[in-house]
Amino acid sequence: MAFSFSPKLGIDLGTTTVLVFVPGRGIVLNEPSVVAVSVRDNKILAIGNEAKEMVGRTPDEIIAYRPMKDGVIADYRVTEAMLRYYIRKALGKWNLFRPEVMISVPAGVTSTERRAVVEAATKAGAREAYVVKEPILAAIGAGIPIHEARGHMIVDIGGGTTDVAVISLGGIVASTSVKCAGNAIDRAIADYIRKNFNLSVGDSMAEEIKIQIGSAVPMDEELQMTIKGRDHLTGLPRSIELGTNEVVRAIGRELRTMVNAMKDVLQETPPELAADIIDNGITMTGGSSLLRNLPELVFRRTGVKARLGKDAPFCVAKGTGEALKHLDAYKKAIITKR
Repeated sequence: MAFSFSPKLGIDLGTTTVLVFVPGRGIVLNEPSVVAVSVRDNKILAIGNEAKEMVGRTPDEIIAYRPMKDGVIADYRVTEAMLRYYIRKALGKWNLFRPEVMISVPAGVTSTERRAVVEAATKAGAREAYVVKEPILAAIGAGIPIHEARGHMIVDIGGGTTDVAVISLGGIVASTSVKCAGNAIDRAIADYIRKNFNLSVGDSMAEEIKIQIGSAVPMDEELQMTIKGRDHLTGLPRSIELGTNEVVRAIGRELRTMVNAMKDVLQETPPELAADIIDNGITMTGGSSLLRNLPELVFRRTGVKARLGKDAPFCVAKGTGEALKHLDAYKKAIITKR
């Protein structure tokens, strides 16, 4: 075996979060995929945590925005700068070798979008860039034996996309990707509060509500939370009490879209594999799969048991690490270069 000096990095390039995994060290970076840019000279001012602090709090000449939209590159230049920053930060500035980088992309990605990711990574300093579809990495990270001849269903719910796939023999048999996930849920909560309480709340407040009291199905013992925002009519700050079941009502449509995506994939699945899925259940990964009672909702609507993967938010990142460790074994099955 030839010893190679080039370090390896796995990057889960999400719409809301970027995770960087280094084999042997685990997840070394977990930062929001936000970049702050100054309008005047189009210069990048801050990336990641520093930039997220600025969201919604910046003067007009600074915009903080997300270069990834629905899991794919919306702004090429900024994504490249972001990747360069994360690669440098993960490897430390004394590293002289260009790393091999594996990056996750949504299952529904087009070849043009895939090329954009490879190109951005190479320009950002990668020696080799591999792109792998998220559901496969999520399955590897969740410990699913993807190479066996059995059907496994994986649902990866992130910030921008929900990826649903049935995997057998290391490949995707049926899959779909809908642009409805954590961010859509946050928006639905904010809209609901605006319509029903005349109160404007920011994105981070909406996310906080989802995490603190959100649920996918109504609860007998509701959780309560005090919501602070700006009154629509008077323009003054005001607070209200909100309960879990209001949140359930607010996000019903978004959850329906996600569950329908799962149903669509189940309907496309060959009968033998469908039988396996009934036995094995559905594995859910991604940060937004942590919504209270989501597996219960999936079970009620599809009749298939669902469970959360271990360390659900980090499955894709861990999958990149596993795949990098056994690169040769996985090369045939999953990697599409350029």
